[in-house]
Amino acid sequence: MAEIKKSLKYFMRAQQPEVITVPGVDTFRDEEGNIVPLQIRVLTQEEINKINNNYRHRSIATDKKGNPLIANGEVVWKTEFDGARASRHMMVEALQYPDLKDKELMDYYKCVDVTEMPLKVFSTPSEYSQVSQIIMKALGLASEVSDEDDLEAAKN
Repeated sequence: MAEIKKSLKYFMRAQQPEVITVPGVDTFRDEEGNIVPLQIRVLTQEEINKINNNYRHRSIATDKKGNPLIANGEVVWKTEFDGARASRHMMVEALQYPDLKDKELMDYYKCVDVTEMPLKVFSTPSEYSQVSQIIMKALGLASEVSDEDDLEAAKN
C-alpha cells in the first residue's frame, strides 16, 4: 500500500495579531452621539495561559499549628488562583482601544496597577459586565448565549 505524504504547510500560519472592532458600551459616546467602538486584540492561548499562571500561587499546605501537611509520605501543596484579577489582566491585554495601559489614562484615574483599570474605566457593574462579556466572547472564553436561551433554561 502506498503511503500518501501529508503536507504540514496548512498548519504553518503567519502569526499576525487579530484585532476586531465591536460596538462599545452605550454610556461612552463621541461628540456626534455615536457609541464609541472597542478594538479587541484576540489573545493566543499561550498568552492566556501565561496570564492565568501569573495569578496562580502554590504553597505548602499547613495545619492549624503551622506544620506542613504530609499525605502518603509527600508534602501537600495548596494552589490559590485569583481568577478575578487574571480576568481583568486579560481585559487590559486584549483591549487595544481604549488602551487601558496608556499612561495618561492611568494618571487620570490615579491608578498604578493595570489590573485595576477595568474597574476604574468601566465603573458601573453593568458597564463592567458588558465589556467583560464582549471581550471574553471575542477571546473564545465565553459562549454566545442569547436572552432567549437564558429564559428557556430558567423555565426548565
